[in-house]
Amino acid sequence: MRKNKLKEIWKNDGAVFCGWLHIPNTWSAELMANAGWDSVTVDMQHGLHSMETAMQMMQAISTTDAVPLARANWNQAGDIMRLLDMGAAGIICPMINTKEDCKKFVGACRYPPLGYRSFGPTRQRIYAGADYGEHSNEETLAIAMVETKEAVENIEGICEVNSLDGIFIGSGDLRLSLTGTNKKTDDGGIFENAVDKILACCHKNDIIPGIWVPNIEQAQIMIHKGFRFIALQSDSMMLQAVSTKLSQELKELNKD
Repeated sequence: MRKNKLKEIWKNDGAVFCGWLHIPNTWSAELMANAGWDSVTVDMQHGLHSMETAMQMMQAISTTDAVPLARANWNQAGDIMRLLDMGAAGIICPMINTKEDCKKFVGACRYPPLGYRSFGPTRQRIYAGADYGEHSNEETLAIAMVETKEAVENIEGICEVNSLDGIFIGSGDLRLSLTGTNKKTDDGGIFENAVDKILACCHKNDIIPGIWVPNIEQAQIMIHKGFRFIALQSDSMMLQAVSTKLSQELKELNKD
C-alpha cells in the first residue's frame, strides 16, 4: 500500500503544511497540489464541491506528491466512507464535541476490528494499491476537529479515543463559541487558554495537534507552541487577496 507521507514527517518530528481547497475545480486543485504543500484538503464542509467533483480533484492531486485529505461535511459515516473509498488518505471531521462523537467518527475510518467501515475501496485499490484493505487502518488518518466550548470541556475524553490520529482546531468556530465573535478581540485570554489546553491534551495522549491559521506570522507562533499540522487560509482566500492587491495597484497607475 502507498505509505502516508504525513506520518513519516511526524515520525521525524516535522510539521505538516496543508493547503485548503474551496474552489470546485480540478485545475485549481492541481495548481495547489503542485505548489509544494505536504498535503491538500478537499473541504466538503465549507468548500463548494460535490462528491463527484471531489473525486476528480483527488485524481488531479494524485499527479503530485501532495497527500490528498478531505474534510467531511459532517460526522456522517456514509459520507466519510465514500471519501475514503474515492481516494482520501485521511479525514478531518468537523464539530466533534464529545467522546462518543469521536468514537463514531474514528470507527467510520477504520475497518474491523478497529471500527465499522464497510469494505469496498473502489478507487483506493488503484491509487493506494491492491493491498489497501490490509493496511488501511495503519495509514489512513482520522483527525477530529475541536471547535466549540463543549469540545474543550470534553477534550480529555476525545483525545483518549483509540486509533484517533490528531486534533485539528477550527480557529474561527472555536473563537466564536468561546467569545461570541470569530474576530480576534481582547477576550482576556479565553481563546489562547483553550488552545493551550487542547495542545497539552494532544501531547499527553501522543496525538498530532493541528490548527488553522490566517497568516505566516500565526503559523510561526503555533509551530513554536508545538503544533505539527498547519493549514493556512484556502485557495479562494489566496485568490481573492492577490487579485484584490493587484487590481488596486493597477488602479493606482491611473492616478499618476
